[in-house]
Amino acid sequence: MGLDRDRVEPRVAELPGEKARERVDYHRSFAAPATYVYDFVWDHTAPADGPFCTDVDGNVLMDFTSHVGAAPLGYQNPKITEPMAEFDLPDPGKIAGQDFYLSAGEPADPQFPGPAELMDRLVEATSHYGMDTVFLSNSGAEAVENAMKICYDDTGGKYAITFEGAFHGRTLGTLSLNRSKEVYRREFPEIGPVHDAPFCRDRSCDPAACGCGFFPDPDGEGPSTLRRMLDPERGHVNADELAFLILEPVQGEGGYHVPSDAFMEEVAALCDEHDIHIVADEIQSGVGRSGELWASDHYPIEPDVITAAKALRVGATVASKDVFPEEQSRLSSTWGAGDIAASLQGALTLDAIHEYDLLTNATERGRQARELLADADLPGVTDVRGLGLLLAVEFDTKERRDDVQAAAMQHGLLTLGCGHRTLRLLPPLDVTEREVRLGVDLLAEAVRDVA
Repeated sequence: MGLDRDRVEPRVAELPGEKARERVDYHRSFAAPATYVYDFVWDHTAPADGPFCTDVDGNVLMDFTSHVGAAPLGYQNPKITEPMAEFDLPDPGKIAGQDFYLSAGEPADPQFPGPAELMDRLVEATSHYGMDTVFLSNSGAEAVENAMKICYDDTGGKYAITFEGAFHGRTLGTLSLNRSKEVYRREFPEIGPVHDAPFCRDRSCDPAACGCGFFPDPDGEGPSTLRRMLDPERGHVNADELAFLILEPVQGEGGYHVPSDAFMEEVAALCDEHDIHIVADEIQSGVGRSGELWASDHYPIEPDVITAAKALRVGATVASKDVFPEEQSRLSSTWGAGDIAASLQGALTLDAIHEYDLLTNATERGRQARELLADADLPGVTDVRGLGLLLAVEFDTKERRDDVQAAAMQHGLLTLGCGHRTLRLLPPLDVTEREVRLGVDLLAEAVRDVA
């Protein structure tokens, strides 16, 4: 029997249960250490729908992580599963897609959307930025690596700029751009030079009273940190030797910080003034989660490159053909444009966002969640923030945040930490008003249990 999404609520007997403990022990006996959050084991043969899923011990849970945004519509969502069921997917389901082509019919009427159709949709989704070319890869980190490569190739520059709190991946190249936690980079070699600047952490930040350090002058009239860095006479970075500036329009791992328009205006003005490529890392914030298709769309910036993954099911580096290298051998990825099922899921996700008006839903349900959380007057909560369904609850201490996360799981609500003492919530893009209220109630119970 399936779950009735309109009525189901979490039911927890024991977490983790006996079967989950056995499965985790078995898995860890072979697996290298990794960033597992807790011992939740999804039973993919059991009932699930949207944010609700069942673990191997029969516990029904409400997942407000969406697998860090990689399951944008949650579990077994008919908006994806029903159209997928219409297609007779081939074997192999993956080919070496940067070496060989594949087709599922005529471009105007394919049997199912594959890699080319996904790229077509991405070009349409980024056309307002003048982008017309896509390189598909396996992951977000690979998408960023390729963004770095094409910018180095196009500009001949040797420097890059990143921001405090940034997270762009775990490969060696992307690690060099990270500024969220030192443990990510510890003892690994880095590319360089990579310079960093303060990131604005307040959507309503006033340059005249900025507490993030980006606008350091108390009267708001002095140059920004970034402007001083690039000043031809007094700065320490030669703008002519910059290959790119990379930023997350909304920081993810660093704490779900939503920057101000003033911050983005200054970044855009400086990149325009010095002809610096902007790489917008939309791996967590993109594909509808912010209430726009791209979080960049909320701001006065014009990215030269967009990187996407997670909700897209594949990695994608999107730019204009003028930015990409002309030589074919400069970029490659065995599975990149050859993952048939993932490309189909990505295309269907973009289609569902438009067909079901999920951008509006993300905006309205995100606003509802922030208002409910703010009105709950929860002990130890110092800030509630977000953009669309990128939601953050900050606590007074890391210990309280960790305790609340553990307590929420016992109530049947899955959440994720980020930053130093922040809890992030990523409900599915089609989350309902009832589900938001239920999720906030469960989180509030967990907070009060810890208080």
